[in-house]
This record gives sequence, structure tokens and C-alpha cells, in this order.
Amino acid sequence: MDIEVQETYQEKAIMQLQADADKIAQLIKVQMDHLTMPQCPLYEEVLDTQMYGLSREIDFAVKLGLIERERGKNILSVLEKEMNILHELSIKK
Repeated sequence: MDIEVQETYQEKAIMQLQADADKIAQLIKVQMDHLTMPQCPLYEEVLDTQMYGLSREIDFAVKLGLIERERGKNILSVLEKEMNILHELSIKK
């Protein structure tokens, strides 16, 4: 495969993974802004499902050589930190 084509695929993969991560971050932000139902089981289930889906996307991209495993771990790590902040805020309310 041509190196330029490979780099284009890598860039597209990273942009798509980041877009999906941003959607999850937006869910977290909305919940933080509206902590009317702390630890809502439905919300937690949706968030867990979204995180699992993103982790599978990242694994797939790593297997294809489109992103480095460390880059994928960093994307998930940032979201997990935001989830932990949300959890701490919900406990304080």
C-alpha cells in the first residue's frame, strides 16, 4: 500500500475515533451540567455501552495498524477521567 494512502487512512481513523470520543465526552458534560439524577442507571448503562463500543473501535484500528495502541489508550483514559469526575460530583450531591 502506498505510504500516502496509509497515512490518509490513519488520519481518518484518528479523526473518527476522536469524533466518537467527543460524543461520549458530550454525554458526560451534559450529565455534569444536569446532575438532577445522580447515578441514573439508564445513563450509566448508555455511557458504559458507548465506552465499550469505542474501546472495540480502537482495538480494531490498532489491529489494522491505523493507530498506535498508546494513542487509543490515551483517548480512553481522558474519557475515564471525565467519568470519574462525574461520579465524584454525583456522590457529593
